[in-house]
Amino acid sequence: MKPIYIFRHFACEGPGYFAEFLEQRQVPYRIVAIDQSEPVPANVDAMSGLVLMGGPMSVNDPLPWIAEELKLIRQAREDQLPVLGHCLGGQLIAKSLGAQVRVNAVPEIGWHPVEKADTHSAWLTALPSRFDVFHWHGETFDIPAGATHLLRSAWCENQAFVLDSLLAFQCHVEMTAPMVRVWADLNRETLAQPSASVQSHEAIVAAVEQRVKNLQTVAEAFYRSWLARVRERAAGQV
Repeated sequence: MKPIYIFRHFACEGPGYFAEFLEQRQVPYRIVAIDQSEPVPANVDAMSGLVLMGGPMSVNDPLPWIAEELKLIRQAREDQLPVLGHCLGGQLIAKSLGAQVRVNAVPEIGWHPVEKADTHSAWLTALPSRFDVFHWHGETFDIPAGATHLLRSAWCENQAFVLDSLLAFQCHVEMTAPMVRVWADLNRETLAQPSASVQSHEAIVAAVEQRVKNLQTVAEAFYRSWLARVRERAAGQV
C-alpha cells in the first residue's frame, strides 16, 4: 500500500496518536514538514490517503502553501482519495469545498464536551451521544454543501463533518499527553485569564493521562472508519 501523507504545519502539532494508530497496524506513512518549508506535492499519485494537521495560522492567510494544499485536497476528492483534517486541517478541507472559514464567537481551548449532530451517521455508531475532546481554536468552518454535520459543542456549532471519504474536525482528537502538556506550557500567557470557553493551564493538564486515554478511544473509532476507506480504495486499485 502507498503511504499515507501527513502534512505538519507547525512543529509541536504533529500527528500524535494518529501516527501511533498507523504504526500499531503497520500502515506506512510519510510526514510532509510544511513547517520546515518542504514543498507541497504536485499531485496525490504517491499517496493512499491525505492527512492535514493543525497550526496557529489561518486558512485565510496569504501563505503560498495554503493555496497549494487547497488545490491538492480538491484533486484528492476528484480521485476519491480519503482525506482527514484536524483543526486547521479541517478548515482547509472546508475551504477547499467552498465553505467559509471565519472567526468563532469565542476562542475554545481545553477539554470541552461535544455531542452528536447526526445521530444516524455510521461514523458515530460506536460513540456515546456526548463525550469530551480537546480544543484549541479561534476560528471555525461552515459545513460545506452536501456534507453531513457530525459533532457540535456549546462554544462552536460545527465541530466535525464528513463528505464521502473526506473527514474534517475542528477539535483535536489526535492528542497525546505530552502534546497537551507542551501546548499548555508554551501558551501559559494565553491561559492566564481563563473563561467559560478557555480553561486554565492547571485545568488542562489535570488528570491528563486519563483524559487522553478516553480521547484516544474516540479517535480510534473515527480513525478505524477512515482507514477502512483508505484500504478499500487501495484494494480497488490493485
